Order: sequence, then structure tokens, then C-alpha cells
Amino acid sequence: MKYTKLGKSDLTVSRICMGCMGFGNAATGQHSWTVDETQTREIIKHGLELGINFFDTAIAYQNGTSEQYVGKALRDFAKRDDVCIATKFTPRTQDEIDTGVNGQKHIENSLNQSLKNLGLDYVDLYIYHMWDYHTPMEEIMEGLHNAVKAGKTRYIGISNCFAWQLAKANFYARENGLTEFVSVQGHYNLIAREEEREMAPFCADQNIAMTPYSALAGGRLSKRPGETSKRLEQDTYAKFKYDTTAEADSRIIARVAELADKCGVSMTEISLAWLLTKTTAPVVGATKFSHVEGAAHAVELELTKDEIDYLEELYVPHALVGVMAQNGKQKAGNVV
Repeated sequence: MKYTKLGKSDLTVSRICMGCMGFGNAATGQHSWTVDETQTREIIKHGLELGINFFDTAIAYQNGTSEQYVGKALRDFAKRDDVCIATKFTPRTQDEIDTGVNGQKHIENSLNQSLKNLGLDYVDLYIYHMWDYHTPMEEIMEGLHNAVKAGKTRYIGISNCFAWQLAKANFYARENGLTEFVSVQGHYNLIAREEEREMAPFCADQNIAMTPYSALAGGRLSKRPGETSKRLEQDTYAKFKYDTTAEADSRIIARVAELADKCGVSMTEISLAWLLTKTTAPVVGATKFSHVEGAAHAVELELTKDEIDYLEELYVPHALVGVMAQNGKQKAGNVV
């Protein structure tokens, strides 16, 4: 495993971040394809053995059971100072808005619940899961700064935002002596490269770590035609994100398979090796040992410039999908 600093922070993280959305009680959460606590523990332990020290979860994943499973496994299998644990909070609910719970209080309540779920006193990275148009940005930044001052998180990150939103938030924080975001978690992979337009150059200029999710496009960049998995079959949200561009994407996926054969490695390794040339630490979901191993092996694979160009050549502009599509349609005053 290789390690790096997370942006401007002093956190040393593995080049692969284990995404924990696939962990949690399938009977109580939003996904039917997640793995139970026993499997979660086995996968996390194997990841630690392979050198992964960076783990990403969220309070929204399987109604908090992802946090519970992850926290207990890491407490049992790792020293606290040896791992970097990230979790996320969602926007205020309509009930909170109606009852006057402001942004600062929402963050305090959410983080306290996450820490309870994880069984921890603090997290290393607390992530703003998606832009909340119904809560003033100033309240969010002040609430996050309060969390850092209270010692409940070491650093803060953001997810599912536009570059202008990240710039606006960080420049506000800088002008007012508040904590700035050190990382961004966006939708980025070989068949979804819209982050390269504005976000990637901004992050490079500001030394903000990119830790993209959907690194393998919900498994599409790791499977050959005809191969399937429980997630590919049951993840309706991923189908919503990728099915409309499947024909164009299939040509890129075919090149991933071709290059994997040429190099004698898996498609997972090719797809992630490409993404590792662009970002700090891709967030890679794992529900099997093979998923963890493929991700870890990708760190050791170095693609040539010609191979990178070959993988990129057929990409065409994509419409924003998923949470980012929702972000673009939200309205706040005269902002669209």
C-alpha cells in the first residue's frame, strides 16, 4: 500500500479509501445488497491487513448501521491513531426547518449521533454530504468549525458540490477565521469525468484532496459483458445513473477489459490505476475479499501515458446524474 497526505491536512491516508456504503443491515436501510456485520468485520480486517487505513461511512447509510458495524470493527481490529475515519451528515429535514433547528444545531446533533453509532470520541474527517439550499452556508461553516473546536472532528470535507460552492464556502471560512474544507468527494470515474471541467483544476490549485465515490461505477468498470453481481442487479439508483449512457460507456469498458488482458490484471486494477493518476484516494466499495484485493493491487499498477490516453479517448460529455443532478435543479433565492 502507498500513503499520502489528505490535501492540506496532516492526515496520512492510504491511496485507497474503503467505502462502507455496502455495510449495514439490509432489512432496515435503503439498499438490499449490503452485507451483514459478520461479513463487514471480515472485509474490514482484510483491508487493514492489506494496508488500508482510510474508511468512509455516513449516518445515512443503512439507517446508521453502517456506522455501527464499521466503528465496532475498527475498535476491535485497529489502534485508533492508525486509522482515518470519515463520516457524513445530510441536510436538515423539513421537521428541523419547521421547528427552528438551525444549521449549527443540526450539525451538532448529527455528529453526536454518528459518534454514538461509531463508538468514538471523534472522527478524523466530517463530510458535508450534499449542498443544503435550505440552510444558510454561514450556519454550516460555523457549525463545522464548532465541531473542530470541540475536538469532535479533526478536519472537514464536502461531497456532491460544484466547484463554485466549494470555493464560496472555503473563501468565506478563510475570510472569517473558520475551518476550511480539505477534501471533496465527488462522482468521478472513467465513464463519469465531468469533475475534470471545474473541480479538478480548482482542487489542484488549492491543494484540496479529491476522494471520488463510485470509482468503479457501481461495478460496471470491473465486469465484462454478461458478468453480474447482486449490486448490479439490485442497485436501482446506480442503474438510474448509468443506464442512459450505457451504449457510449460500453466502448470505454471494452477498452478497460482489453487493457486488463494485455497487462494480465483485473479490470478493477485498470480502472482504479487510471483514477489514481487523477485523485488522492478513490473511495472503493467492498462486499467481498476480491474487491479489497483488486483495489489494493491497483495502487501498485502504473499505466503509461499511451494507456491512459487510450482509456480516455472515447469519452463524450455526460449530463450530471444522481445527487449532482439534484444539486443543479435546486433553487435558493435566485441561485439555480
